[in-house]
Amino acid sequence: MTAPRQLHLNAFLMNTGHHEASWRLPESDPYASVDLAHYVELARIAERGTFDSLFLADGPVLFNRVGQRPSGALEPITLLTALATATEHIGLIATASTSYNSPYNLARRLASLDHLSGGRAGWNIVTTAGAEAARNFGLDEEPAHAARYERAAEFLDVALKLWDSWEDDLIVADKAAGVWGDDRKIHPPRHQGPYFRVEGALNVPRTPQGYPLLVQAGSSDDGKRFAARYAEAVFTAQQTLKDAQDFYADLKSRTREAGRDPDHVKILPGIVPVIGSTEAEARRNEQVLEDHIVHEHGVERLEHLLHLEPGTLRLDAPLPADLPPESAIEGAKSRYTLVVELARRERLTVRELIGRLGGGRGHLTFAGTPEQVADAIEEWFRHGAADGFNIMPAVLPSGLGLFVDHVVPILRARGLLRTEYGPRRTLRERYGLPRPANQYATALSALSALATR
Repeated sequence: MTAPRQLHLNAFLMNTGHHEASWRLPESDPYASVDLAHYVELARIAERGTFDSLFLADGPVLFNRVGQRPSGALEPITLLTALATATEHIGLIATASTSYNSPYNLARRLASLDHLSGGRAGWNIVTTAGAEAARNFGLDEEPAHAARYERAAEFLDVALKLWDSWEDDLIVADKAAGVWGDDRKIHPPRHQGPYFRVEGALNVPRTPQGYPLLVQAGSSDDGKRFAARYAEAVFTAQQTLKDAQDFYADLKSRTREAGRDPDHVKILPGIVPVIGSTEAEARRNEQVLEDHIVHEHGVERLEHLLHLEPGTLRLDAPLPADLPPESAIEGAKSRYTLVVELARRERLTVRELIGRLGGGRGHLTFAGTPEQVADAIEEWFRHGAADGFNIMPAVLPSGLGLFVDHVVPILRARGLLRTEYGPRRTLRERYGLPRPANQYATALSALSALATR
């Protein structure tokens, strides 16, 4: 009998919380972004809630002006390696760019994390928008959107070859014969392509998962094509059930057309829960955060997102009518469209839009009781909009603790979430995904079978 479908939950961790004003609350630690103990506490809270995984965003650029909110972040694979020693079950997903890394070094770092964590590593694959990052790597401007995804596809193909360059049973460890490994089971990629030339095998054995869980977060057409070909989990942002259902159906269809099982791609929209014991208390908690927003900073960030000249926006006016179409945007295309459509659909002023974006930068923000938060999650899950959720607490650590202590028990009582981790140990197993076969071993087996006919 098929087991009932259950939610996949990922904890998206961001220093003092996802709300831009969270750091100004009395409870918040302005130095949390570089405090290992802070992240250990968060990881253990999420593990207590039997989350599948936790996730760290990243980019090779200082995103915020340091006067606005806590800025800077620890390198995620380094931080997750430390968290691997402080946790036992939860998956550890790091963001790393295909535009500003090399396949060999990144494949090695991720393989190392997978070994050290016992098979709990994941990679959030990003192409990194923005000229600021490009200029940190000797480029005058960011590469075009399509070119970034072309590079990403080749980057991932090379990484998969590297992770498969050791067969699973290569290590013999025959002390008596003096043979440690079977040289016939090493497969150097010898890759030559438009973006990369990589000759030799990886210097790390094949990992417990074969390769890390592959995660993607872009929702443009290029991003969805990439996800359909490679992704095993997709972090996405939608504001309405209908938009989420449309995205879900589209991506599952694209995955099927790419020759993959749609059930092997888990779609997790982001939700920013603001929880109170009553709905009125939740609204008050939300208002406290909004009251701490510095609107001048919000205007600056919104003008940057919308590719507008400084001084264009007015707080109590709507967005300009003559904004460029998504096709003219080379940066974060899908987020640009989401924000513009939100403002147009709800007829928001710039001030109101900044308030709506303050908590989740375009992700769904939901204020309510634990039961109401659980209801919203269940509705999307049961009505073809999500396989789970990217939980993005407005304030950390308190918001994550409230979710785990008050929403998780409701989801468990409804049969929507596991009560314990059970025997499945790897992140790939937690997401209900098979361990990938080694591409070289599979090809050799096929050739051998043909030869014996």
